[in-house]
Amino acid sequence: MNYDFAVIGGGAAGFFAALACAAARPGSRVLVLEKGNALLAKVRIAGGGRCNLTHACFDLAQLVQYYPRGSAALRGAFSRFQPRQTMEWFEQHGVALKIEADGRVFPCSDSAEEVVECLVREASRLGVSVRTRMPVERVEALAGGGFELIARGAAPLRAKTVLLATGGERGGYQAAADLGHKVLPAAPSLFTFQVNDHRLEGMAGLSVSDVKARIPDLRQEQRGALLVTHWGLSGPVILRLSAWAARGLHDCAYQTGLEINWLPELKADGLERMLVDFKNANPRKQIQTKEPSGKIPLRLWRGLCLAAGLPEEQVWASASRAQLMRLAEELRMGRFQLAGKGEFKEEFVTCGGVALDEVDFRKMQSKLHPALFFAGEVLDIDGVTGGFNLQSAWTTGWIAGRSAAELLDGLGERIGAQT
Repeated sequence: MNYDFAVIGGGAAGFFAALACAAARPGSRVLVLEKGNALLAKVRIAGGGRCNLTHACFDLAQLVQYYPRGSAALRGAFSRFQPRQTMEWFEQHGVALKIEADGRVFPCSDSAEEVVECLVREASRLGVSVRTRMPVERVEALAGGGFELIARGAAPLRAKTVLLATGGERGGYQAAADLGHKVLPAAPSLFTFQVNDHRLEGMAGLSVSDVKARIPDLRQEQRGALLVTHWGLSGPVILRLSAWAARGLHDCAYQTGLEINWLPELKADGLERMLVDFKNANPRKQIQTKEPSGKIPLRLWRGLCLAAGLPEEQVWASASRAQLMRLAEELRMGRFQLAGKGEFKEEFVTCGGVALDEVDFRKMQSKLHPALFFAGEVLDIDGVTGGFNLQSAWTTGWIAGRSAAELLDGLGERIGAQT
């Protein structure tokens, strides 16, 4: 065998697995194969180049709720390596960290390059070999154990154990399928919504701190802050909704209805009572000059009033019950139509990948090939924005690397006993 542990994919999960294996079993021949020109590409751009490397959520029951797919499988994995261990690892290796008000964790330097340099430095110290521009096209299980790796333009390599950590790349999915694994089709997760609607014209940059967004056809809803953009809607509530509804939205080609409740803390009767009370207290005021709850920006309030049939000059006293009911419906159940999806900054997250029931998450080990491991986004796992996708990469990578080291120790003992 050329190598003890070959990692296909030089991203966060693969690289961390290589370090974990080399640290747990000094002297092992560990190799990272990356098809691109540079290692750790997503790490370099995470958090807008600041590297949001995890989230300061240490309650496992709460932590798994940030993963639309894979939450149950990750529960046990996080019991072994969770954000607390991630933070300890990086700080022990020279990266000072800070926790921001929203729980996101960044290096104090606000530099993703510091994180990359830390990982690369540790790989060098541990003797991990790295090859870039090595697109592995085929992984073949050998009859006598181990694998042969065929990369374009290079001689075949052999390894006793292999990790697939290729992210959402088609090649990684194909390699897993060729080895007998079921692979769920990839679909984008974490994206903005394209919405063409006159109510949003001229509203770009406007935000509302708390709304409820719902996709009725998919029975999915989320609550949180919303941002109006030049192309439609974004913000945490939309990104979370896109993640949980990712598969359904992909299947309907991102053409479906969306409902926005602009005042989710009020029930229907409470909303109607608020409007009637405000009308009675301000009969001579023009309806569009002041928003009753104090929570909706005035520009948006004016647009919603017009959509409900309340012109600019109309005063509260002249508003009929039917008009108030239309306004209440617009506020509680504003209907919009998705026209497509946009991208979300530096995030390129997908759902889909290797079926989780074919992987032993105690070891990140294939149930079909004991010497084959998986980590990161090649699995049907994805999280919402905020450091959760990198955390699942660190966790699954660390477990896979340690498990490969344990398996290699066992292989060595058996070989020794035979000789």
